Amino acid sequence: MRYVIMVVLLIFSFGLTSCSKDKAAEIYDTAQFEELQNNREHALKLYQEIIEKYPGSEYAKKAEERVSQLKQK
Repeated sequence: MRYVIMVVLLIFSFGLTSCSKDKAAEIYDTAQFEELQNNREHALKLYQEIIEKYPGSEYAKKAEERVSQLKQK
């Protein structure tokens, strides 16, 4: 019984992780779209949201790079 519970919890935790990655990717894509629309302020807010909500993710790293580049312009 313990084994079954552990397996279910493990599968559930993997599902939550992938949902976070999907949401971070979705926000990142939206931020890039905002940049293309010359809406830098909204793009910066979205990148900051990624950095705050998904620290350590690949999208947080990309968002930090974009924030740095946008602030230099």
